[in-house]
Amino acid sequence: MRDEKLINQLLEAWEETYKKGQLTLWILLALKDGDKYSDEIIQFISETSLHTMTCEEQSLYRILRKFEHLGIVSTYSGKGNKGPDRKYIKLTALGITLLQKFIDRNIKLFSQPSITKLYE
Repeated sequence: MRDEKLINQLLEAWEETYKKGQLTLWILLALKDGDKYSDEIIQFISETSLHTMTCEEQSLYRILRKFEHLGIVSTYSGKGNKGPDRKYIKLTALGITLLQKFIDRNIKLFSQPSITKLYE
């Protein structure tokens, strides 16, 4: 029982750190799926991750400002459903290339037979 409690505590701490590092990937994946405004990005992350990932609005805006400064995303105004114009975010060519290279270097690695046998 004591070991189980310790394992759960260690897993929660590890997952919290792991999730913070994943947020960039999830944001870029949301935008690869198409241009979105902030609430749509947050919803995409939650639903696509099967509600294992969340993104606070303040964190999202901070990251998006950094991405825009680096040229990874750009923004434009577009019509909202029934209200004022919304600020949409889209991946730039640089952002698309960055995401693809990250996936090639880090995500596809986990589909290599030498790795999959370790976690199966």
